[in-house]
Amino acid sequence: MVGSSSELPTTLDAWLARCERLHAKDVDLSLERVRAVKQRLGLQFRSPVITVAGTNGKGSTCAMLEAIALAAGYRVGAYIKPHLVHFEERCRIGGRSVTAQSLLEHFEAVEGARGEWALTSFEFTTLVIMRLLSKAPLDLVILEVGLGGRFDAVNAVDADCSVITSIDIDHTEFLGHTREAIGHEKAGVIRKGKPVIVSDPLPPRSVIDYAATLGADLRCIGRDFNYRGVEQQWSWEGSSQRYAGLAYPGLRGANQLLNASGALAALEALRDTLPVSAQAVRTGLARVELPGRFQIVAGRPTLVLDVAHNPHAVAALAHNLERMGYHPRTHAVFGAMRDKDIVAIVQRMAPLVDAWYLTDLATPRAAHAGELEQAIRGTAVAPRQPVRAVVCSCHEDPAQALAAALQAADPADRIVVFGSFYTVGGVLKNGLPRLSGNHSN
Repeated sequence: MVGSSSELPTTLDAWLARCERLHAKDVDLSLERVRAVKQRLGLQFRSPVITVAGTNGKGSTCAMLEAIALAAGYRVGAYIKPHLVHFEERCRIGGRSVTAQSLLEHFEAVEGARGEWALTSFEFTTLVIMRLLSKAPLDLVILEVGLGGRFDAVNAVDADCSVITSIDIDHTEFLGHTREAIGHEKAGVIRKGKPVIVSDPLPPRSVIDYAATLGADLRCIGRDFNYRGVEQQWSWEGSSQRYAGLAYPGLRGANQLLNASGALAALEALRDTLPVSAQAVRTGLARVELPGRFQIVAGRPTLVLDVAHNPHAVAALAHNLERMGYHPRTHAVFGAMRDKDIVAIVQRMAPLVDAWYLTDLATPRAAHAGELEQAIRGTAVAPRQPVRAVVCSCHEDPAQALAAALQAADPADRIVVFGSFYTVGGVLKNGLPRLSGNHSN
């Protein structure tokens, strides 16, 4: 144990710093520690719980579930991660982030219950937030799973419905190197006899087999529910409900219809306990917000913020950028974790980028800006076009990188900030940037 009860922190920042010192590893996949402390806390939920796992699309799916349920008049608590700027963003009640002060008593409770268990920072803070949500008068709890599923701290809770979004290659050192292996880890959130929504159009066989083994109520997109989209509107159809003439979700990007479809399927599965009207669906999808998911900030130049940090997510980002209106030049502010497939990320984005502004990030896991530059200079931008023709510069933090991009960009250009939550969070730490006026090269 670190310190004694008389030395317990009195601020959120101090608690977070303490949690980082408790365990020798940042990630130690196991449910033993969390289940033991959860039992000591007597932690249980009185309201229905939806867990959301997957590689990409988890945050968007959670945000849509939350927005629709709020529009239906329900009291909703959500655990969404990671945060962009402030830790409190991870826990929302009634659509708003909780306060730092409201978290302190739950840090103390987890510390008092953990005893001999050396929890990781993620495990500790997950228990803190789940305890806060369990004590609140809620109608629905939405829990986003972390990097895995089977051994993720959130999986210590038996959900009433689970959602598995897209599955792709990421976190291979913990989850495996194939979609089948990763699918097996994500499938760990499935519960016997409970509905599981799979919104990946081509789910790994491991997910289907795991659900069958448990006797879960498996509902797959394309078989048990589906959507159709045209230029101005889209429709959704499940096993017992149908919504036609829907406006596109407030979250931008072609992939958001998949996420919205999974959210609607989950709400359909819980319709007996949480009925939702068609108007709530329309209102919720229209109002949903989630910073950093193909977020377009109006101004001159246009600013695009996206936390895409693996090849699958970056491919979606590139597709969405290609569908935007014409911009003479694209400036990319890029920072990424060293354990990501940086070469594949760069290969997908390079044809769209005219100038790179590479940034260090405030975490030991991050690749240095110089490493990112080496990856870019080793990647062909287009046939017969040497990569050395692309401009690269290195910066100490995302805010400095954005300032350099803004200085170089013309008003009609666009600036894309992507690669990590740390990258997007780094340009949002002082508030949403407002770009306007003329800029000189």
